[in-house]
Amino acid sequence: MKDDLIADIVQGTLLYSEGDRYRLHAWCVMPNHVHVLFTPEPGWEMGKIVHTWKSYTSHECNKVLGRSGEFWQKEPFDRYVRDENHFANAVAYIENNPVKAGLCRSPEDWKWSSAYLGAHAARVLG
Repeated sequence: MKDDLIADIVQGTLLYSEGDRYRLHAWCVMPNHVHVLFTPEPGWEMGKIVHTWKSYTSHECNKVLGRSGEFWQKEPFDRYVRDENHFANAVAYIENNPVKAGLCRSPEDWKWSSAYLGAHAARVLG
């Protein structure tokens, strides 16, 4: 995902079913991993949602890269959010990940994140 086009595919996939299958709260597409905080909509299971993301993005990204085979790790690292404090900490951790990694100075500067979209929504959507 060091390639901007690959990061665009992954972020676009996350945004595609937002509001239909799940509600996105925070995300960040890093060069070698992805963080996503979401709530499944009724009738959708977390495992099914993640499987759909991984299946579609692996196919599309491998096509762009001219390769085949595994793209993602077999098992995601997941957890349930316990309370509002845990939720707030998870959002801060996700959105500050590129800053901590030295990829940008402010969360709003990282194009493939909820922090960027939130800060630039008027320009992106308008």
